[in-house]
Amino acid sequence: MAEKKKTPQLFAAIDVGSFELCLKIFEISPKGLRQIDHIRHRLALGTDSYTTHKISYEKMEELFRILQEFTGIMKNYRVTHYRAYGTSALRETDNTELLLDQIKNRSGIELSILSNSEQRFLDYKAIASRGEQFDRIIEKSTAIVDIGGGNIQLSLFDKGSLIITQSIKLGVLRLHERIQKIQPRSSQTEALLDEMIGGQLHVFEKIYMKDREIRNLIIMDDYLSGKFRIAIPQADADGVATAEAFLQFADTLVTAGREEVADRLEIAEESVALLKISTGIMKRVVHSFHAESIWAPGASLCDGIAYEYAEHQKWKIAERDFDQDILACARTISKRYQGSRKRSEAIEHIALTLYDGMKKAHGMGERERLLLRLSAILHDCGKFINMTNVGDCSHAIIMNTEIIGLSHAERGMVADIVKYNHNEFAYVDDTAGHSLTVAKLTAILRLANALDKSQKQKIKNIEVRLTENRLQVSVDVGLDILFEQERFSRHAAFFEEVYGIRPVIVRV
Repeated sequence: MAEKKKTPQLFAAIDVGSFELCLKIFEISPKGLRQIDHIRHRLALGTDSYTTHKISYEKMEELFRILQEFTGIMKNYRVTHYRAYGTSALRETDNTELLLDQIKNRSGIELSILSNSEQRFLDYKAIASRGEQFDRIIEKSTAIVDIGGGNIQLSLFDKGSLIITQSIKLGVLRLHERIQKIQPRSSQTEALLDEMIGGQLHVFEKIYMKDREIRNLIIMDDYLSGKFRIAIPQADADGVATAEAFLQFADTLVTAGREEVADRLEIAEESVALLKISTGIMKRVVHSFHAESIWAPGASLCDGIAYEYAEHQKWKIAERDFDQDILACARTISKRYQGSRKRSEAIEHIALTLYDGMKKAHGMGERERLLLRLSAILHDCGKFINMTNVGDCSHAIIMNTEIIGLSHAERGMVADIVKYNHNEFAYVDDTAGHSLTVAKLTAILRLANALDKSQKQKIKNIEVRLTENRLQVSVDVGLDILFEQERFSRHAAFFEEVYGIRPVIVRV
């Protein structure tokens, strides 16, 4: 039977950012994403939340008004689906839940808050949606410099894979507020900005760069990247310029007047100061990384929101496996804390075999399978700190290390699974059901860990057979497994408690 052809649909993406609100309307079809309209409203929410952790009544009223306008625009376009997200400005308020409730009641828009790692992952997807150009650039050592109002995200790629990502709490709007308080002379601003960000970049270089050379930079911001080809005429049709051409532009920008820059780049005069800060950050990164070329794809968070929605709706718009980037980040973290790759791979293989062999019993999906894989990779990272308190130390490492692509809740689940792999399990009441998922995945990880407890990778092959009240784990081994059998038996009781199924190990 032929597959039913999908009808193109209109989708809206809303970004409530630290400096402006953005609405993009897209048509999603088998041909991909096509932007229909783009509306932007300046509203500097971050100037309030970054300093007082609250948003003023006046700005909230303006926010409601703009979102009501967005609702009307979506109705006029007959948009069928939308996603609306807030970023750091709302994320850093003390009363976020109250604000979200007011937004829903006043505008009708259901707004969700993105964690930093979720936001940057959507930004990354927006860039990756550029297809072949992106794939070609990251084949060589590349860094994505994602500059937001509250944070800068630095992500390193090597041979096409994401290997490191790190957030620095020095976004454009945050830096602008600090500079405004100091009130330097125009001749002092560049040096002051360099000092503000230079120390953090130096730490990043020392910890993560080492002997790594960066050939390409991919820049993403709300100020320069959309005007990159106007700012740097030497850039090619794809938006790629040499580092030398960019630095020439950055140097001329330092002394240029606000009206001159606004006229040349076709932007509002109010945005010029922020554009100069964003360009100053890029300039410092170019010097630090010794990059040769810069690519500005002109992508935005709204593009990433639409891209992810299309993915979830099974529109075939790209072939990149983003889960592999999440797993690559976890492997980098494990390596940083001296984890054994061979052992992690062995436990991951056993855990996935158990998971896939008992789908009817656990009822979980692909996302939970990914969380299990991450937990297996990071199962004993805490040994780097303390070998007698591995669970708690591992939990602390995971909760304080960003894993791009995971929500804060998902990162907490991975941290708990790893913790309870070593510690006695503690059930917690939660409406989202995370504790139950953590219990199910912990029970599987404990069995997998037990089957390689000697760290000798004795198991050559493993098969799983599920009956009504029994999980038979058949293992093909070349060495004695008395130690593994003893550990397996110790963890069988918890597995039976969680699933109501008794696991038994059979040597074949």
